[in-house]
Amino acid sequence: MGIKAFIFDLDGVIVDTAKYHYLAWKKLANELGFEFTLEQNELFKGVSRKRCLEILLDIGNVTATQDQFDTWMVEKNEDYLAYIDKMDSSEILPDVPRVLNYLKGKDIPMALGSASKNARAILEKVGLISYFDYLVDGTNVTKAKPDPEVFLIGANKLGVPPNACVVFEDALAGIQAANNAGMTSIGIGDESILSEARYNYIDFTQISNDFLDRLIT
Repeated sequence: MGIKAFIFDLDGVIVDTAKYHYLAWKKLANELGFEFTLEQNELFKGVSRKRCLEILLDIGNVTATQDQFDTWMVEKNEDYLAYIDKMDSSEILPDVPRVLNYLKGKDIPMALGSASKNARAILEKVGLISYFDYLVDGTNVTKAKPDPEVFLIGANKLGVPPNACVVFEDALAGIQAANNAGMTSIGIGDESILSEARYNYIDFTQISNDFLDRLIT
């Protein structure tokens, strides 16, 4: 296929920080007087922090002034940061280091494409930041997935045309963003949810080096 670059989402692809997002949102919901379930948390996948808070307040039927909204945004992020501060390499998802090492050994450019504003801190905590030639995170983008902005910036920074990029994503909005960018999308997770992806795998243990070779040659 002649793929020249790979772009990775962070949450649910490289590490599983979704549990920490959930705990932080649940804590805020409880403080505001209502419950927040794991099922409801599925609505937050691939969504910006601002939009997540809007959804959370809708769930709890809570209205807020702009000052309250801004305060709760900060509070949630501080709770989340307290959780990820304890992260280490044990939280890297299975076989991610093998894939990163294999691609690095082939001199394939790699970028991160994540909505998280904490992406750099997380990659530093788990010891993977050196694998990436460029990080595109929530500080670089103005449009949320499924808008392709995050991935198009990554391709541009790597100096590779979009149609020569592969994207690994665990959220439908991310798969749609990759497709909208004209990139090859690979879903990591439930195929019934990520059915719009070009390829689907439960996790990186199912992605062989031979498959990677077929993509890049």
